[in-house]
Amino acid sequence: MKTNLSLTAGILMLIHVPLTAQVNTTSQPGVVDLTRLANYANQTKPVYIARTNTPVNNQITDAGATLGRVMFYDKRLSRNSTVSCASCHQQANAFGDTAVASVGVNGTTGRHSMRLVNAGFATETRFFWDERAATLELQTTQPIRDHVEMGFSGTLGDPAFADLVTRLTAIPEYHVMFAMTFGTATITEARIQNSLAQFVRSIQSFDSKYDVGRAQVPDNQPFPNFTNQENAGKALFLNPPGPGGGAGCAGCHVPPEFAIDPNSRNNGVTASLGGGTDLTNTRSPSLRDMVGPNGKSNGPFMHHGGQATIADVINHYNLIPGDNTNLDPRLRRPGGAVQNLNLSQQQKDQLAAFLRTLTGSAVYTDAKWSNPFTASNELSLIILPENATTVTKNANNTLTLTCQAAPNLTYRMESSTNLKDWTLVEQVAVGTTGLIERTVPITGTSTFYRFTYTP
Repeated sequence: MKTNLSLTAGILMLIHVPLTAQVNTTSQPGVVDLTRLANYANQTKPVYIARTNTPVNNQITDAGATLGRVMFYDKRLSRNSTVSCASCHQQANAFGDTAVASVGVNGTTGRHSMRLVNAGFATETRFFWDERAATLELQTTQPIRDHVEMGFSGTLGDPAFADLVTRLTAIPEYHVMFAMTFGTATITEARIQNSLAQFVRSIQSFDSKYDVGRAQVPDNQPFPNFTNQENAGKALFLNPPGPGGGAGCAGCHVPPEFAIDPNSRNNGVTASLGGGTDLTNTRSPSLRDMVGPNGKSNGPFMHHGGQATIADVINHYNLIPGDNTNLDPRLRRPGGAVQNLNLSQQQKDQLAAFLRTLTGSAVYTDAKWSNPFTASNELSLIILPENATTVTKNANNTLTLTCQAAPNLTYRMESSTNLKDWTLVEQVAVGTTGLIERTVPITGTSTFYRFTYTP
């Protein structure tokens, strides 16, 4: 792994002293500019989006989500450095997987990988299909601790999670990013969980055709930008089953977030990927971005990946194929029989047309959610970028040095008269802005100053 960690600046000239090859741009793969963090903490979201499961003690920060992004894509978080979180949750598929079962370090997953888009915009705080994780924070490291998925289980010959902490502690870029995010370079599971959760919660999709319409009128009115078919599908989605002919989807997937109701039970899909039955699945991803901008499914649907298309999903809910003891009561009709909506083909097509309006665009292309590593798994961090320091001459025979550095780190301000031997002037603790500003005297002796960082 390459890491660009040190860059220095001197009066009247810039001295560039990187630990690795010089990096001049952040547009190329494998570069994360810590002096210009992407906006994760203050993203624009529609005023009608109100639900969230972000806890007060782990609000999204630009630094924390940046660290989470790097770990999300870093294959070194798996036992043999071949699998990352992104291996099963791919940006191109709304952070889902096109495979029915995802490939881990020791086999395939027991359930289909759930799409993560808009995972933070729900009142449901529990995660995994069976809700076994009480929070997103706790969910993030369970795949890492899983023998099949990422292999730091501490069982069956696997290394323990503590061995992963030891591995990450030996990597320079994690010294920098943990210190930048938490104030010290100490790596703990709780800090890993918090950063990964911040990144996942930052992944949002609110630029769909639905959002354009919803910004103009409430859900219960026809959207002016919708076709007649899409508006008819929206009415089917919203209205309960009965004489009005609705499908009742909003009973469990409440707009405008379209996340699952926390009180939902299972949906009648009881098959298990490993054979037999699986009655414990009561969660689902948001219905947003079920398909990509190209109209293709972002992977199969349900926990067993048994439905390949939106049409298959609608057919399942139109006629629930069987009963079970944990079936959601909203999928029963008066008298207790399982749901049979008797939708016509036209109504099914209308409902599918509406569900396709929930697909956005930026979530598939925005660089802040993309893989920061190169194809050969290299990463460079810009801590003090080239040409970062400006020099201003003051009226009182002094110079003011201003440098845009990475935030929340401590730097060294050093001086030299020969550009070879450098003396520490002071340690400079930088706050959340990352801005360093120091004033030095103009003397008759040529004196050079620089800012440096050492992890």
